[in-house]
Amino acid sequence: MQLTERVDPAAQLRSVGLRVTGPRVAVLNAVTARPHSHADDIAAAVRENGGSVSTQAVYDVLKACVDAGLLRRIEPAGSAALYESRTADNHHHLVCRECQVVVDVDCVVGAAPCLLPEDAHGFVVDEAEIVFWGLCSGCARHSL
Repeated sequence: MQLTERVDPAAQLRSVGLRVTGPRVAVLNAVTARPHSHADDIAAAVRENGGSVSTQAVYDVLKACVDAGLLRRIEPAGSAALYESRTADNHHHLVCRECQVVVDVDCVVGAAPCLLPEDAHGFVVDEAEIVFWGLCSGCARHSL
């Protein structure tokens, strides 16, 4: 799903066979509004929008949605797990070493898996997950 698309969370849940519940809808909305957020930030966003949800419920919803393919979980080194609604398009990420901002970047080569190991050791590779590290423009300006 592209970031500019707005998809009905209830329809998304039904499409993968998950029950439509208030917490699930609220979590999907929060992740779509704030991609690359960790579970505590997602829980806070749900609560800011008037939802009453425990942090454990948010973790349960995130797991169910990741397992169903509605959300993607990424784990840049040194970071808590982050969640996004952009799935199944083999995009990658830029991570700022200073402020930890995460930005999506399209695959640098083409269709999935876009890169193959020199020796796949018998694996059938279907996805490549690349994390580019550096300084975002704001942090780079401050480090000069």
